[in-house]
Amino acid sequence: MLEIRLLKEGYKNNNQVYEDFISEKIDLTADYFSEKTIFINEAPDFPFYIANGSEEEKGIAFFEAISTIKQSYIQTDRSIHLNEVFWHSLLITKKREYALEHYPKIMNGKSEFDNVVFKKFDWENYIYKCVLAAEYIHDANFDSEEEEQRYIKLIAANLDVYNYLIKYSIFRNSQFVMNFLTILGEDEDLSNVLKLKIKHRPDLGKDERYGRRVIFELNKNYPVVMAPFLEIDDLKKEIYTALSLYLENKNELVLS
Repeated sequence: MLEIRLLKEGYKNNNQVYEDFISEKIDLTADYFSEKTIFINEAPDFPFYIANGSEEEKGIAFFEAISTIKQSYIQTDRSIHLNEVFWHSLLITKKREYALEHYPKIMNGKSEFDNVVFKKFDWENYIYKCVLAAEYIHDANFDSEEEEQRYIKLIAANLDVYNYLIKYSIFRNSQFVMNFLTILGEDEDLSNVLKLKIKHRPDLGKDERYGRRVIFELNKNYPVVMAPFLEIDDLKKEIYTALSLYLENKNELVLS
């Protein structure tokens, strides 16, 4: 059983936290810690910042992170594993060596440290992404570990779409995410198209992708189209309908 001392409110603006972390002087009696503690069974290492590397490397890192969080951290109460303060406290008290080995740029200054270790716990935070994914996989209650790993790999292989799914609160629904992943797993052509940049619409931005616009359209059409609650076949039709709004050649992709 591990005891995690929680940081006190205002810790992000306390420069001493960074100085003590870098110089290996984190003191649990320091004034940036509260009197509150959380106990967890184990705290294995996992990639908690996945911004760099090739798409393949990031996919491997996400797979490792989601798998580890599901096996260990997701067993805690949601008030713990969806708590920003818990994760930031864990990282500075238990993950210093891992952080310095894998993310040495945090030595360059507090802004780099804040972006990696004290990153805001929302849809752009890598731990947050993986915690939600681990919950979705857990809630799906797959019959086999093989099936479970297949869906983790689907998330890792479709990160751009997954990121935009969890950006919108209405889509943070376990069954909806699993249905969306099932469609991508069964329709490789669709999965590949959703990853592509939209090159013929400069008005949308330099790095706009089909998957993002599809999710944008599904969100925009809610609640007229209740995408989060559709069965797989109906959801697939709505995905293709949204996609058709952006394809340069409307016959480029046919519903299979």
